[in-house]
Amino acid sequence: PLNWEHGKFSNQPKFERDLFYHGTFRDDFLWGVSSSAYQIEGAWNADGKGPSIWDNFTHTPGSNVKDNATGDVACDSYNHLDADLNMLQALKVKAYRFSISWSRIFPTGRNTSVNTHGLINGLVENNISPMVTLFHWDLPQALQDIGGWENPSLIDLFNSYADFCFQTFGDRVKFWMTFNEPTYQAWLGYGSGEFPPNVNDPGWGPYRIGHTIIKAHARVYHTYDEKYRQEQKGVISLSLNSHWAEPQSLVPRDVEAADRMLQFSLGWFAHPIFRNGDYPDAMKWKVGNRSELQHLATSRLPSFTEEEKRYIAATADVFCLNTYSSRIVQHTTPRLNPPSYTSDQELLEWEDTSWPATAMNRAAAWGTRRLLNWIKEEYGDIPVYITENGVGLTDPELEDTDRIFYHKTYINEALKAYRLDGVNLRGYAAWSLMDNFEWLNGYTVKFGLYHVDFNDVNRSRTARASARYYTEVITDNVPQGLHLECSYRRISGEELTIYNKPTTCQALSGLQRAGRSSGFSQTCG
Repeated sequence: PLNWEHGKFSNQPKFERDLFYHGTFRDDFLWGVSSSAYQIEGAWNADGKGPSIWDNFTHTPGSNVKDNATGDVACDSYNHLDADLNMLQALKVKAYRFSISWSRIFPTGRNTSVNTHGLINGLVENNISPMVTLFHWDLPQALQDIGGWENPSLIDLFNSYADFCFQTFGDRVKFWMTFNEPTYQAWLGYGSGEFPPNVNDPGWGPYRIGHTIIKAHARVYHTYDEKYRQEQKGVISLSLNSHWAEPQSLVPRDVEAADRMLQFSLGWFAHPIFRNGDYPDAMKWKVGNRSELQHLATSRLPSFTEEEKRYIAATADVFCLNTYSSRIVQHTTPRLNPPSYTSDQELLEWEDTSWPATAMNRAAAWGTRRLLNWIKEEYGDIPVYITENGVGLTDPELEDTDRIFYHKTYINEALKAYRLDGVNLRGYAAWSLMDNFEWLNGYTVKFGLYHVDFNDVNRSRTARASARYYTEVITDNVPQGLHLECSYRRISGEELTIYNKPTTCQALSGLQRAGRSSGFSQTCG
């Protein structure tokens, strides 16, 4: 039924919504941290790497990046592999999500010249699972020059790049994501035009690009399925992003508008890939109807053939979600022209000013539980991984209590979804391992568990309090027996039995004080 989860939580009082829930995740829960190539690697032209569209964009005057920053050096991770591995070991994470730079592997985007990747071996040696994103926005400029994602030949070229990565790294990489946040890729790159390739075509561009991305994703999934899965036994998906959409009132029009916002952000890609190979009804109806009223011969939302639908459906093994915040949503009827992806949704969205402010979004942790429930209701009992969640701060202290409180409350809402609502949640990756190039914000917004000194030629890294806190959450969630069985196998010939299984919350309860002294406040049970 439509909007079941909006109904499920509609009568929940705020004090109950914000209660702290004590418990643990599953023993094999995959705790990780996230990053992406352009944001951390630097070495933009080292060892024959070709330029990406982000290299060219940031090198062009008037790019709109704060302080004209570039990713030329960034955290210089390309040259500081050991420093990054040391941080990951210290955090005790089980997984590291990072992206491969297409133009580092194939400088022109084609399989003609090849560079290798040293990070993967280092992770495997340290028992950290690599979670690899194949495309995190940094398209080789050579491929943009032939039209980028508007050119259907990119489907073949992306497949050939992915195929090479599976062949080369798939013996060690068991978790693949094709695309990162295609909703933003399509809207920011081809709708608003704020991100490269800076195409400002809000009514058509995003839909056209999204269409190619879905086909490219499906193609790569089938390549993995047919050529590598049996031997490599990995999983493959894509990382989708969404805010939670909370209806402004329980009037059906507002509830439907909230659902529609989720369909236009998540459903746009998830409905074809996880449901039936086709776009959500809400998108087809709204875009189709508005296109007709705009006197267009066909809908601005392209359609798939029946054969394409069969090829696209069920092309992801797990659901990967990036989520940071929530929006209040109300129905509206915007003017018809000019056509735009945003007005097609027929809604107003805003943040409640009572939610704690951060550098980019206001924090509303409770939305995470509701979003996870919506995903379960919409796409069934699929394993879910939160592949990005974190908070941007402009000038965080090393004692970053605000960030601790953000992760504490968001992880707790994810725990409620798992324990109380039966969401099949398998992992959580904090964004980000360290401060990095935050796209148009340059280096002014910091998401890192580790502070990076961008004035130091070595880009020295320092653990913030949130890094130590995250490690506590991870270690407190593992049954102690697992920690100790290696070191204390026998004591005077007798088996050592550990009864105590500490919970995530023990580390958390000491943070009530931290929470109260920060900009956040919350009722705790």
